[in-house]
Amino acid sequence: MTQTLSTDEITARIEAALYSAGRPLSLDELIKASGSNSKQKTIKILNNLAELTRSIFRAIEICKLEDGNFVFQLKPEYTPIIRKYAQRPVMSNATLKTLSYVAYEEPITSKRLVQIRGSQVYTHLRDLERTNFVEHDNVGRLKVYKTTKKFQEYFGVADLNSLRKKME
Repeated sequence: MTQTLSTDEITARIEAALYSAGRPLSLDELIKASGSNSKQKTIKILNNLAELTRSIFRAIEICKLEDGNFVFQLKPEYTPIIRKYAQRPVMSNATLKTLSYVAYEEPITSKRLVQIRGSQVYTHLRDLERTNFVEHDNVGRLKVYKTTKKFQEYFGVADLNSLRKKME
């Protein structure tokens, strides 16, 4: 016997998934988390939650990304203001800057990154590989870096070319 969940329970499960994931979630992931097995019902609840969030909160939002994933996040304009209050940033600003160069110029050699960012880039690259945001191939004595699928999923990047255009 299958149990039919109430709309309140489905909504609560979607809220919990978005809040706890710490990354964008696909519609399929949200359907599974909700227990509704209904694409239409999940989309309707997501739209209602996004609208409710807009009317209640000023600094956080539920938004649909270009790649179709959904994320519960701080509005971008508040990030610089509250960054110092975050308990544990995923990575330092310097490492994020190195990551942006990898994403913008990939594939990019370690030699080129050192020219742009200096020798501290090796520490950044180690951190980025540890978090699985970048990977490298050995080409002779050089390492050639590129972003990973995890990078694209985590940052909600569907297409690197459109990301590059936004960064210009």
